[in-house]
Amino acid sequence: MSERQDNQTLEVGAEVTGKILKLEEKQVVVDIGEKYDGIVPISELSHLHVVHPNEVLSEGDEVSFIVTKVEDEAIILSKKLKDQQMAWTDLKEKFEHNATFNATVMDIVNGGLVLDVGLRAFMPASQVESYFVENFDSYQGQILQVKVIEMDESKNRVILSHRAVTEEEQNAKRKETIQNIESGQVVEGKVQRITNFGAFIDLGGVDGLVHISQLSHDHVDKAEDVVNEGDTIKVKVLSVDLDTERIALSLKDTLPGPWDGIEEEFSAGDVVEGVVRRLVNFGAFVELKPGVEGLVHISQISKEHIGNPQEVLQEGQMIKVKILDISEGNKRISLSIKEAQEEQDNVELQKYKKEDDEHSFQLGDIIGDRLKDINK
Repeated sequence: MSERQDNQTLEVGAEVTGKILKLEEKQVVVDIGEKYDGIVPISELSHLHVVHPNEVLSEGDEVSFIVTKVEDEAIILSKKLKDQQMAWTDLKEKFEHNATFNATVMDIVNGGLVLDVGLRAFMPASQVESYFVENFDSYQGQILQVKVIEMDESKNRVILSHRAVTEEEQNAKRKETIQNIESGQVVEGKVQRITNFGAFIDLGGVDGLVHISQLSHDHVDKAEDVVNEGDTIKVKVLSVDLDTERIALSLKDTLPGPWDGIEEEFSAGDVVEGVVRRLVNFGAFVELKPGVEGLVHISQISKEHIGNPQEVLQEGQMIKVKILDISEGNKRISLSIKEAQEEQDNVELQKYKKEDDEHSFQLGDIIGDRLKDINK
């Protein structure tokens, strides 16, 4: 240390560096090269609560302080003020550069959190997360990544945000994800939110929409009938708009379609039941199973000449049709009501002939038996 000088050479607010001589219960004695040693009250060691000076300093440490009072036989110092000056300088630089840094949660208070950044800084509840947090107890002692969003040294005011950091990370992840998604891909995602027009799927930082018409091959009244929030599903990417960050998805296109394996289920020549779904001027579309319709051409509706299908058919009517031709690849089935009716007529005719033959056989037997009796 330099040769001790008169205390009058020091002024309040001056910065001095000294060597820790002694750690007492309520204060610290520091050699600052003056006539009298410097005294640091325990309350001036840190902005945090200190029980004993040895929590902060050790004998022999070289430390900088701010002079807070100069008396005839005493020089009062503050480590807390010096640390705060350094903290403000550091925070200003972080604020100017929009830097992200770590801070520890010191206290949970009404309206938010208090964090240690070399001084006490406040984080409003709205800046903790991007979602609503009901209870902040679990944040006590946590180290959070934060940004300074507001500061005023004259008012000793520092406002921090953890939400700004998480949203920045989410935005970066969303941009990266959307750049890697292409139309035609089948990707996995989680059902994030259900609306009356479909379901939003989280694809890993970016949401895509499965419109209600793309949830199933069948008609869907409510998205909840097909998916639930939290479900993990596979979806096909229909389109990606990089400018608006909108992604159109389809669950339907990842599921087996109603036409898949149709030629194994139905064959040409089969007579099956169906429901008349649509009547057009050239015929009738008949649904054989959900999502699978075949066409009965007007010429195949009736044996009699008709001007339009409405003369003999109505929508919703259950009828029998014969499959004339079926193609899974073209998703096309040709049907005939006329031929189905002819087959039914043939079946009934054959049944009638059989019954008639049996009846004739029985009558002949009876007559023959009686003739035998007469001849006896």
